[in-house]
Amino acid sequence: MNFVEILKDIMVDMNLNQTELAEKVGVKQSQVSEWLNGKSKPGYDSLKAICKGLDISGDVILGLKD
Repeated sequence: MNFVEILKDIMVDMNLNQTELAEKVGVKQSQVSEWLNGKSKPGYDSLKAICKGLDISGDVILGLKD
């Protein structure tokens, strides 16, 4: 799975929309939209914020673990 698919699956599992994800991660909704549309990918700090904000392992967001 690629990053977009993983992030979409996580959002579905956690019942989050783009705005809610953005709030939990501390980014603008437009940034989440760019990630989901494959226009950009999060850097280290954003990946770290996703993991902390959603209380998930880095292995999950990187596709190393389910």
